[in-house]
Amino acid sequence: MTRTPQGLAGATVSSCGFPRPPDWNSLRRAVSQVLGTIPPTGLLLLAIISVQLGSVLAIQLFSTLGPSGTVFLRVAIGAVLVAVAAPPVFDKTLRKNAGLIVLFGCVIAVQNLCFFHAIARIPLGTAVTIEFMGPLGVAVFNSRRPVDFIWIALAGLGLALLTPDIGNGLDPLGVLFAAITGCAWAAFIVLGVRVGRIFPGGSGLSPAMIVAALMLTPFAAVSGDMLQFAPTVLLIVLGVAVLSTTIPTVLEFEALKTMPLRKHGIILAIEPVVAMIVGAVLLSETIEANGLLAAAAVMSAAIGATFTGRKPS
Repeated sequence: MTRTPQGLAGATVSSCGFPRPPDWNSLRRAVSQVLGTIPPTGLLLLAIISVQLGSVLAIQLFSTLGPSGTVFLRVAIGAVLVAVAAPPVFDKTLRKNAGLIVLFGCVIAVQNLCFFHAIARIPLGTAVTIEFMGPLGVAVFNSRRPVDFIWIALAGLGLALLTPDIGNGLDPLGVLFAAITGCAWAAFIVLGVRVGRIFPGGSGLSPAMIVAALMLTPFAAVSGDMLQFAPTVLLIVLGVAVLSTTIPTVLEFEALKTMPLRKHGIILAIEPVVAMIVGAVLLSETIEANGLLAAAAVMSAAIGATFTGRKPS
């Protein structure tokens, strides 16, 4: 009888010498058990930090690939990872809703492309503060209560605090890219709900990510950044995709199993400050007083909108 030594992730070697596929179900269960020992609040905080670390790693690639080349490879690798986790099903439902998937993919492409161009020009924390206006706007719009005008005013105050720096310390184009990212984030939330209702198990995200990668291809090609691509850079891009997509998605999914959505929204509101801290520590970005106040105002508006909004189902 031939022995079959156990490998990583449950992989084995058959008697013919060919490796057997790893036992993904066992791996998923093991990961779920480990994550189950961490409180949901901790999981969500780790997810937020992971996203910002992915942004920091991406910035290191800008000198080699540029923002367009970096975001193309990041989304392309992300599309592969998503396709493995939730394979697309090319059936009647996909054909019937092809327009929605294409639109969703375009939104993903715009959101990623504009965010990377924003953090190439303005500090990470400032970019996240500005883009956070997108989901905040969706939360306020869905509630439509008189008290929401307070949160709109508070968020507007946050943006007003950044206005004097535009053209001085802040690149106007970077601010514009961050604002477009916020609009795309809002559209992503709205369209994501529709896609999630039509396509079960996240199967609608896979074709949308493929569309996004195709949409980004001309930007990477025209910029000429991809001509400087080195094979070793692929490992760094893989790290960006894992930190920005895979890890936070898994952590947030586990957190939402037991965390109320209101609490999730409140914790998510600290993301601008986390981005500022990560940018200051790892990128040596200066945290100005008005930037901190702006982030605090936007955070407070997001927390307020979460508390006073309609109870999510």
